[in-house]
Amino acid sequence: MTHGTTAPAPRASAWSLPAAPRLPLALAMGALGGWMTDLGFPDGAAWPLTIVGVALVLASLRGRSVGGALLVGAVSGFAFYGTLIEWLTIYLGVVPWLALTLAQVFFTSLGAVVITLAWRWVPRAWPGTAGRLLLTPVIVAGAWTLREAVSSTFPFGGFAWGRLAHSQAEGPLGHWAAWIGFSGLTWLLATLAALLVVVAIESREGVLRRSILVVGVTATALVWPAFPVTVTGTTTVAAVQGNSDAGLFAGREPGDILQDHYDATVPLFDTGLDLDMVVWPENASDLDPLRSELSAAVLDQVSDRLDAPVVVGTITVDGDETFNSALLWRDGESAIDQYDKVRPVPFAEYLPAREFFYPLAPDLFDLVPRDYAFGQRDTVFDIDGVIAGIAICFDIVDDDLLQRMVDEGAQVLLAPTNNADFGRTDQSVQQLGIARLRAIEQGRSLVNASTVGASAIVAPDGSTIDDLPLFEKGTMVAEVPLSDTITPAHALGRTVEWFAILLTLASIAIAGVSARRERA
Repeated sequence: MTHGTTAPAPRASAWSLPAAPRLPLALAMGALGGWMTDLGFPDGAAWPLTIVGVALVLASLRGRSVGGALLVGAVSGFAFYGTLIEWLTIYLGVVPWLALTLAQVFFTSLGAVVITLAWRWVPRAWPGTAGRLLLTPVIVAGAWTLREAVSSTFPFGGFAWGRLAHSQAEGPLGHWAAWIGFSGLTWLLATLAALLVVVAIESREGVLRRSILVVGVTATALVWPAFPVTVTGTTTVAAVQGNSDAGLFAGREPGDILQDHYDATVPLFDTGLDLDMVVWPENASDLDPLRSELSAAVLDQVSDRLDAPVVVGTITVDGDETFNSALLWRDGESAIDQYDKVRPVPFAEYLPAREFFYPLAPDLFDLVPRDYAFGQRDTVFDIDGVIAGIAICFDIVDDDLLQRMVDEGAQVLLAPTNNADFGRTDQSVQQLGIARLRAIEQGRSLVNASTVGASAIVAPDGSTIDDLPLFEKGTMVAEVPLSDTITPAHALGRTVEWFAILLTLASIAIAGVSARRERA
């Protein structure tokens, strides 16, 4: 009997960590951590703060009950997403912002429970130094990656804005996107954050050893080389920013937005530039050139004067279906190719389950009077032998679509977008940051052409070739590198994401069974 009562003590000392923070302190840490996590994203771009913020959130989830984890996860999720997407309030008001934030809070709360279980069980099942200092941070980070993967794809295609990877658009770890993709980069960042927590609370290994571990892992991540991309040629691109108030509430007359982009393009007419393509933003032609003689004539003139095809965003109609489209327009040939947005944005470009949602907020959902259809065309244009992938606006957050473009032969990525509804907020800069990481991930140059900005031409390594100030009319003209390199991230696809998820779930399950056997 004596042996049975004293045996657990040595076992506990092998794995137990210092006491977790009490719930009020944990709630404060979660809120502060969520807010700090946002500071690392564009436009703040103080990338270390994202890692520190995530570390605070992870630390606040140690030792929590299921209910406590749900509460702390909700507070930290609200602090992060509520700050990150405050741009929704500019024209749409508080209700859509609150609804989307609470939807993400649902996932952060559930994810917090998984993180708490990882903290509770994994170091107990693997109490050695490697288990505590390496495996535990990896599994805790995997739980974060799991939550992010689910919320980025579910429901209605998910909401992939605000992945940890996005904080590295101009950070020193951004090059990892080419090696392990967005989910892999999130896993890496969360692992660094969890490692900070573990070494801060571990006392048995000594300060020097813990410091060496942190410095060693971080230095390895920082000095790991960028994946080399082979340039196979160049194409000369002119991208136009019309500085057009093209938002939903602009109250413009039909043809005004078309005129704005034509006016911004006119200064190129007499320059004698030898262009291969002209890129106009999403919705740059507010009159469908397939149905409007005026719009068709304007595009014919632009194509003729610049002796180059025009990629132009517009709204097209085919029977009873309406599409958010990009057309490849050439003088005398009309539209020689068309991309219809494959995944319109739910609650913005279409209303899922309209018969259910519309009665809940009819005044709000009157802003979505029509449902854009889901495009069925391929995602690339052949522009005189240059294969260009087309990503309209929020397409840029969709992993599968970017994979598909490169699979269909894209040598360069074109990202026409309309950011006018979000005013002078962080939204357009956040979107450009995602686009910059996509260039790195896929090893392709990317042309981000916006109605009002942020517009930029980005090289395959994520550096800026050319850009335009926000809310200024202008054009970018550049020799844009082409590539057919396949990056490890593209070759792996979702393999890293699935590996992180399966490793996490398996480890927590094994550790949970082990903990139950101990109690028995």
